[in-house]
Amino acid sequence: MNKLNNIIGLFLLTLATAQYSVQAQTLDISQIVKKANHAVLYQGDDGKAKIDMKIIDGKGRERNRQLTMIRKNLDDVDGAQKYYVYFSKPADIKKMVFMTWKNREREDDRWLYLPALDLVKRIAASDERTSFVGSHFFYEDVSGRDIDEDVHELLEETEKYYVTKSTPKTPNLVEFKYYKTWVDKQKFLPIKAEYFNDKEVIYRTYTVLDTQTIDSYATVTQAQIEDNISGGKTVLNYSSVKYNNDIPEKIFSERYLRRAPKKYLR
Repeated sequence: MNKLNNIIGLFLLTLATAQYSVQAQTLDISQIVKKANHAVLYQGDDGKAKIDMKIIDGKGRERNRQLTMIRKNLDDVDGAQKYYVYFSKPADIKKMVFMTWKNREREDDRWLYLPALDLVKRIAASDERTSFVGSHFFYEDVSGRDIDEDVHELLEETEKYYVTKSTPKTPNLVEFKYYKTWVDKQKFLPIKAEYFNDKEVIYRTYTVLDTQTIDSYATVTQAQIEDNISGGKTVLNYSSVKYNNDIPEKIFSERYLRRAPKKYLR
């Protein structure tokens, strides 16, 4: 009996030690931010999605746009990427294209093709925090903000979320003082972000409204950005999401701004 009790006691001690070890392995802020950045921007070798964009102003008036976004990773690590965004509706912006080259050690490159003028326009780095085609999203939001541009802190860890605070290293280049992010502890998707201005007022809120698991990846399928000052917002609904499409890098070029790669937009 004493031998049995010793075995049971040893088992319980081992179990308790293992549980304590798991609990003690709390991720640090760098790991949390990197995992969240990967989950929202880098899953798979590439990705494609149809997007319905609903822009609602402060008076409740709506405008709708339909677009397809293609993304390709260029590095094994979370670094350089290329994005191609093609607009199919409404008629006045049909065939408009926005393209981004996300670079690792210098400013990102961005272009906007305006079919009505047959004009390719470079988007200056100083304009990355301005409205993306009249929506409440910014140009920078399309490919995501580089995590190295901010100093990150872990404010709180709840049962479901890591709550982080990110402060820009060069505050003169952005319109926010800092932002808080709620990162899902299971999926590592950023579920909510609040942007604060110099008066410590929340003026902009990003919220994930729905997620799904697609090709084994946790995926945002509905999200919105709200202007807390004007009351307007933009809602994005993602459909036909696919990963690992073997998308060639060559389509992310000026040639394909004027000549859409229809095979990869279907």
